[in-house]
Amino acid sequence: MASNPPPDYELDERLALTTAEQVRALGNPLRTTLLRLLHERAATVTELAAAVERPKSTVAHHVKVLADAGLLRVVRTRRVRAIEERFYGRTARMFYVAAERGDGEDLPTDFNDFEVAAAESAAAFREGRLWGFIRHARLPEERAGEFWDRIAALVREFDELPRDGDTVYGFAVGIYPTDHPRLPSPE
Repeated sequence: MASNPPPDYELDERLALTTAEQVRALGNPLRTTLLRLLHERAATVTELAAAVERPKSTVAHHVKVLADAGLLRVVRTRRVRAIEERFYGRTARMFYVAAERGDGEDLPTDFNDFEVAAAESAAAFREGRLWGFIRHARLPEERAGEFWDRIAALVREFDELPRDGDTVYGFAVGIYPTDHPRLPSPE
């Protein structure tokens, strides 16, 4: 594990998404990419635009959407000639959809991290470079919650790895109820 874990600014461990605005902000692939980049370090709109190869005005719009939703904030500034340059950072390492909604509006359900992971991983699968498992277990609700807490710790460990390689790897995890068949109780 890194001795000085990324990013280079203070942020909360977790942030519950309680409004539709927050969830919609995460529903755009460019915005989730910007958030991923800010796991490494704080960055300016100019740096983010260069990283995603998009116009600065486009990236500035998406940064504003994320900031307005409370997912990004200015973490420091510096003076460059006559301009105050802003460095943006995430407000939390991990965002999750809260069980209780804060604004009374139903949260959007048209996003799915596994859909994103499936699309991102297609090329790696074709190249024989995809490592993955899917398992099923019949568990009581509280055990599933305990297991998710352990998964969240592993996600944090992955987030804190030094950003020093040449390849960006995706890491997708989840736990969800299914309608898989189960054996009847033994008599």
